[in-house]
Amino acid sequence: MATTIILASIGVVVLILILTGLFTVQQQTVAIIERFGKFKRAVNAGLHLRFPLGIDRVVYRVQLRVQQNHIIIETKTRDNVFVHMNVAVHYQVDPGKVKEAYYSLVDPVRQLTSYVEDAIRSSLPKYTLDESFEREDDIAGDVHKQLSEEMAKFGYIIIRTLITAIEPAAGVKDAMNAINAAQRQKMAAQELANADKIRVVTAAEAEADRNRLHGEGIANQRKAIIDGLNSSFGELKSTGLSEKDVMSILLTEQYLDMMGSFAREGTHTILLPSNAMGAEDIRTQLLSAFAANQEKVTKSRAKAAADK
Repeated sequence: MATTIILASIGVVVLILILTGLFTVQQQTVAIIERFGKFKRAVNAGLHLRFPLGIDRVVYRVQLRVQQNHIIIETKTRDNVFVHMNVAVHYQVDPGKVKEAYYSLVDPVRQLTSYVEDAIRSSLPKYTLDESFEREDDIAGDVHKQLSEEMAKFGYIIIRTLITAIEPAAGVKDAMNAINAAQRQKMAAQELANADKIRVVTAAEAEADRNRLHGEGIANQRKAIIDGLNSSFGELKSTGLSEKDVMSILLTEQYLDMMGSFAREGTHTILLPSNAMGAEDIRTQLLSAFAANQEKVTKSRAKAAADK
């Protein structure tokens, strides 16, 4: 009976020791096991057994998931403008270097921040403020390369480095916005000037075409009148009338046509000779002027023929 009790007690103790020695590790986590304060092993996710009574201890559980560290750094550009740069670093522990990641660095986040600050302050001064906005990817690439080389020694993988914002002082941003607005206003003024130029040139061309067509119309009208007068002059002359009589008839006809045109257009004021013989005087004067012009033309033609 006593033996049975002793064996049962021993069994209970062993069971308790086994149960206290069991532990689990979550997915994407690695547990660091130390035995008497010395690294023993690193175990992955699942159910595991350790020596109880403090012989083996789980001193830390290292996360293998991707983590982010957000850093704000103040530095200056090549043109001496101080800016605040927001940098986001995505990193994780190398599954093959869990021991180095735990035992190499006391505060890995602070160490990571120091390396990022050093990389930014050595990269950004190469560029002006405008270039830093244009070449964010190049700056991020320089930081990522330098950071990856340094943190790999401690068992960390740098997945990606992002520059999320570049914030100059408020006065600098206002000045940049003012410059941008001035440039856009200049472009708008140039476009408006070009539009005005096109409108003026187009209007001038249209006016020139209108005047040309108007002139051609007047010329054609006058040519038609001359042709009609020539035809009438020939027909009347063929009846045996003298040139003077023919011209008298044509001038009288033109005079009557003019009076009819005044009547159709609603003209209320017409200047007429002051006596009854005035119309005859006008006709006589026109015939005299025509005869003098014809005589001048005849003399000019005779002189030109003599010179030849």
